[in-house]
This record gives sequence, structure tokens and C-alpha cells, in this order.
Amino acid sequence: MIGILYSSQVPRAKPLTHEISQWLTSRNVDSWVSRVKDMASKCELVARSSLIVVLGGDGTTLTAAREVAPFNVPVFGVNLGRVGFLSEVTPEAWQSKLERVLDGDYWLERRLMLKGEVWRDGAQISNLSALNDIVVSRGEHVRVVRFHLFVDADHVTTYTADGLIASTPTGSTAYSMAAGGPLLPPQLKNFLIIPVAPHLSFERPVVLHQEAVVKIQVEMVHRALATADGQDEVHLQSGDEVLISKHQNEGLFARVDGQSYFYHRLMQRLSFWSRKQ
Repeated sequence: MIGILYSSQVPRAKPLTHEISQWLTSRNVDSWVSRVKDMASKCELVARSSLIVVLGGDGTTLTAAREVAPFNVPVFGVNLGRVGFLSEVTPEAWQSKLERVLDGDYWLERRLMLKGEVWRDGAQISNLSALNDIVVSRGEHVRVVRFHLFVDADHVTTYTADGLIASTPTGSTAYSMAAGGPLLPPQLKNFLIIPVAPHLSFERPVVLHQEAVVKIQVEMVHRALATADGQDEVHLQSGDEVLISKHQNEGLFARVDGQSYFYHRLMQRLSFWSRKQ
């Protein structure tokens, strides 16, 4: 069984969803359809599925990949967004590549995910999970925050900055790249700490091994935010701590291009986007 998830905010997603569903039916493959925002109620169907086809942009794919990760079901992304770093295929070429997946001519790419725990006064108040990044930032207030960074219980440094980004290799092409971080191929299991607009502070990105445990303690006179993949957020108070480590789940993607696809696709996407500016 194959699930088809689509973004209701993209007009052409629903018609293409219907087209793919009919195509699967013609090949005697059972399928089910849902909007991405409704997929939390589809856990039983996800668990019974061998593949999840996602139609939308990178935000849609991020949401879907996080939700299906506990079920160890791969995602096959059809890019209907602007960039599509995570997607496997364009709307014009979905049929030939999905045919290869059905024939077993594909490989599984496993991507590091992060988990975050927000602690206040010795009690955990929230959980976060991310495929791209967990960001601790000043939020809407135009004032810097002091971020005390600990790695494996050792104090490393204190930043005075707009924020700190804890990024996976997947997220290295997102906010991390915009903040000056390095680009990491998805095969790596390291994650990054990148300061955002540091003031008189250590400004270089730090690369950590996958088993590292990071603690970020915030100090400010106003509220700050912890966000996961730019979608889920928790309001922070001065003294709160955000613990970040490797998630027990991985983002799983079905790929038909060669395993060195990342560099070619990265340059292709960046070149396309620069021409659009």
C-alpha cells in the first residue's frame, strides 16, 4: 500500500494526487490519500504502507518525513515548491521515477534527525523533533540574547547573538546556509551549531559528532523562542534550558538517482534559485 500526502496550499497538488492515485490503481497498487495537515489521524494507514508519496514544497516534505519517521516508512517527494532540496522528482517526471520505485530499483537514504527537550526549573515542559534544525532565538524582540552553550555537560562558550542554530546535514542547506554555515552531505551523521548575528562572540560554526548532547541555556530580559524546522515553537523564559541530541528516529527517503546526487542537485537548485532573484 502507498500513501499519497499533499499540501492543500498548493493548487496543483490535489489534481496531481488524483492522477497518481489512478495510475497506481491501474497497476493494481492500493493507495490512500490525505492532506499533510491531517496525517496525524492516519497512523494506522502509515504503518501499513510501504511508501509515502509527498506532493508539495520542502516544508510539506519536512512535515511528512517527521510524522512517518517512527514507522520507518520511506518518503518519495514530488516537488511543487520553489527549491525542492528534499524532493526526488519534478511534477513532469514523477511517473518514470515512481515506476522504478515500484520495480524495486531504488535505494534508501537515512537522514539524521534531532530531538529537543525544553526544561524550566528542573522540569521538562516540551519536546521538539526536527529534520532540518532546532533554533533557539530572540523571537520577535529586537534584542540580543545570551546563549550559554554546553556540549556533553562541559561549558564551551557564551554567545551574545540573535540566535543559535542546531542543524543536521539536511538543514545545512536551509537556515544554516543563510547564516554562513557549511554545506554537509546527508550521508554525514554530524550536526552543527551556528550562531546568528553574534556580537563580540565566537562566530565560527561548530561541528559535533552525532552522539553529542548539547545544552543551550538562555539569559535575557524578555522572551525567546525554540523552534523545530521553523514549524513548531516553544516560548522560553530566562534560565530555560534546551537539550538537543540525536533523535531515535531517522528521516527515510526513497531515492532513484545515484548516491552522489546531492552535489549535482544542490548546484542545480542554487543555480535555478539565483536566476529567479
